[in-house]
Amino acid sequence: MNSRTEIRNYRVELAGFRRRVVVAAGFVVVMFLLLLSRFVYVQVLQYQHYHTLAENNRISLVPTPPNRGLILDRNGVVLAHNYSAYTLEITPSKTGNLDATLDALSQIVEVTPGQRKRFAKLMAESRNFETLPLRAHLSDEEVARLAANRYRLPGVEVRARLFRQYPLHASASHLLGYIGRINDKDVERLQAAGVYDNYRGSDHIGKVGIEQSYERELHGVTGAEQVETDAGGHAGRVLARTPPVSGNSLVLYLDSKLQAIAEQAFGHYRGALVAIDPRTGGVLAFVSQPGYDPNLFVDGIDIASWNELNNSPDRPLLNRAMRGSYPEGSTLKPFIALAGLSYGVRKPGDTIFDPGYFSLPNSSHRYRDWKAGGHGMVDMHKAIVQSCDTYFYRLANDLGIDRMHAYLGQFGFGEKSGIDMDGESSGVLPSREWKAKRSKMPWFPGETVIAGIGQGYNLATPLQLAVATAALANGGTVYKPQLVQAIIDSRTGKRTALPPQIERRISISPADFDAVRAAMEDVTHPGGTASVANAGVGYRVAAKTGTAQVVGIKQGAKYDAKRMLEIHRDHAVYIAFAPAEAPTIAVAVLVENGSHGGTTAAPIARAVMDYYLLGKLPKAAVVPVAPATGDTHAD
Repeated sequence: MNSRTEIRNYRVELAGFRRRVVVAAGFVVVMFLLLLSRFVYVQVLQYQHYHTLAENNRISLVPTPPNRGLILDRNGVVLAHNYSAYTLEITPSKTGNLDATLDALSQIVEVTPGQRKRFAKLMAESRNFETLPLRAHLSDEEVARLAANRYRLPGVEVRARLFRQYPLHASASHLLGYIGRINDKDVERLQAAGVYDNYRGSDHIGKVGIEQSYERELHGVTGAEQVETDAGGHAGRVLARTPPVSGNSLVLYLDSKLQAIAEQAFGHYRGALVAIDPRTGGVLAFVSQPGYDPNLFVDGIDIASWNELNNSPDRPLLNRAMRGSYPEGSTLKPFIALAGLSYGVRKPGDTIFDPGYFSLPNSSHRYRDWKAGGHGMVDMHKAIVQSCDTYFYRLANDLGIDRMHAYLGQFGFGEKSGIDMDGESSGVLPSREWKAKRSKMPWFPGETVIAGIGQGYNLATPLQLAVATAALANGGTVYKPQLVQAIIDSRTGKRTALPPQIERRISISPADFDAVRAAMEDVTHPGGTASVANAGVGYRVAAKTGTAQVVGIKQGAKYDAKRMLEIHRDHAVYIAFAPAEAPTIAVAVLVENGSHGGTTAAPIARAVMDYYLLGKLPKAAVVPVAPATGDTHAD
């Protein structure tokens, strides 16, 4: 058998191998050159860019929110302050399954259904990546349990936070207001004002009251820390720190004890009281009853509490002192009397005969006096002391609505007072122009008649009434009412007083002023409509009672509170200033459905003035039950 011998061509194989080596080497060189060019691009050409990115990954800028400023009363009593506590917070975007996370947390610490509902409400109002509180005021034991289980709860954190607290709870709640979590609307407003960066790291902002109107003073300046972080994002060294600047503190004109006495004096009644220093315009007491506890809103109010407040027929969230508009009733009569004197329409000694009603010429309609049979011969002094409606019906008709509007407007009726708090109502000071614009109807003479006793279209807030009373007390200087007396700088401790602001000066003849003041003093003496409430008073008081109709009474019918629903009974109104010869306090009180100013509103003002002028504390409840029987309609 012949065998075959394979002959290999080593030269050909070697040439092929060399070609493959050259190709491979060329490929390696090309790859190396590509890597080298990328290296040069990254390390040389883009060095600054990637260096910055690396530094940002290594260093985190953490905002440090400032402490919010305190709110103090005139005597240094703290009305709003801060305290520190642990909170359980969740970032929804980091949890994966939020419901599962909440269920897991419920096994570690107590989480009530109400807290879960509140959390859901916060989520609806906030961005998904924000950290939201689930529970506040954790105990040390709860903090320890959460820390031990932190590894299996992504998006869950325990943080130390500063919380706002209002130690007097519902007292002065409508004046102080409250803070709440920053929502989208707040963010838009902060961005529009160009101050959003100062709120990075902050969760809360003033929502209403002084907390809102003085937000910039109270908030302070946000600080920052440069913190070194590792690859896992955990904080390490603090490289640099810019400390936050605490907010400034506010000192109010308010006397918290006077405020408490006024609130207590209202008893079960709804209403409002404003007390002003007629020498400065400083607000000494600012009451709207009933109030609410602002602490409920700090962490986000729960649904049950919100429904209770929002659906209550007593409307505790309504700031009656500056948003509630009511007829002034007979408390307007001293101002109408001054208008009559100023325009020369009346002299103090001019008399009329009051048969118990007034009728316009060629009209059979009778505008009744509260006193059946009338007051007989009446001059201005007696008309104010006994609150004679007939006298002021006739005076208003003689003045005319144009002059009444012009004169009363000087005292601030029909316009916002400019108090240093948002949300004020302007009330209504009617005029021909106002009615034509409102209803496209002409002004009728009968509307002028009833405007003379503070009825008809007339509406004023208790704050407006207090401002006007203060201007009457000081002889014609209208001050812009001020809540804040001074600001304390958090860095230097320097106290800067806010000067009183004069809105205007009214030209009032001293003789005219003395005549009206003398009559108002006799209102508190035997025979006057406020004599019972002021019996035994230890100082001179000038006052005027008022009754503001809520529903109309048919011609010839009699007012009988006993047969009326409470919400249909008249409002009780009262204004006063004291000491009459040199006033240091002016008060306006309105009691909703309180019937008579002299028996319901006047005792409240008496309690306030007794404490302010004499330091006298009320021994018991100072508000008698308003008469619910009888057919009189007296002030």
